[in-house]
Amino acid sequence: MPSTGSIDSSNAGSHFEQYFEIVPAVTPALRDEVFRIRHQVYCEDLGFEPVRQDRRETDEYDAQSLHLLMRSVKTGEFAGCTRLILARADDPQALMPFERACAESLDRSIIDPAALPRVSIGEISRLSVVAAFRKRKGEMQQAAPLADSDFGTPPRPRFPYILVGLYLGVVELARLHGIKTLFVLTEPRLANHLGRIGVEIKPIGAAIEHHGTRIPSVMQTNEIIDNLKPLFRPLYASIAKEVAPVFPGA
Repeated sequence: MPSTGSIDSSNAGSHFEQYFEIVPAVTPALRDEVFRIRHQVYCEDLGFEPVRQDRRETDEYDAQSLHLLMRSVKTGEFAGCTRLILARADDPQALMPFERACAESLDRSIIDPAALPRVSIGEISRLSVVAAFRKRKGEMQQAAPLADSDFGTPPRPRFPYILVGLYLGVVELARLHGIKTLFVLTEPRLANHLGRIGVEIKPIGAAIEHHGTRIPSVMQTNEIIDNLKPLFRPLYASIAKEVAPVFPGA
């Protein structure tokens, strides 16, 4: 199953739909698939977390998160997952993971998460791609690998459907739920790669060691949508079409 393809802006969405579909994990069975994938990637493949007896990787933030899966249209296999962590309904001031991990490294003169309305912020985390879809040599040691070659060249553009698709799916989740500001702990090269699709991701503090070098960063939901490059707009439209009906009251 290919994870990239040569396309143009006129068929990005339909081309994506030939290979993958975004599946909001809104049932216990689908969330179980999320936790299974995360265990495979974070515990078994990468050793970032301890192996669990039930082979499910979960944490305290799952209960306050919206989860997404990506599934292969051809085989029905789940290729990856991610989540959007929201503020806790019972304790909106409770810290999100990046606030804990980066308590000493955040530059609050750039942005202070504690000063924002908590219902308007979210954190993207646990982005995972299963081993069978991390196809290139050397990618098996990355939870969600991305390389310059995934984007091709201007005459022959390419992009990584799974990773970009999951990110755009989270953006649509954020839009539907009124999340204006998205935080993420990123690998240093991720900002450059997301810039290829028109996403401005801004560092908001010093790098920390967290399963490798990670930089606390921020994105604005509306800016992501407004600034998407033409090549990726049909892809976003296709993904939104799959996500929005699941949350009609959001």
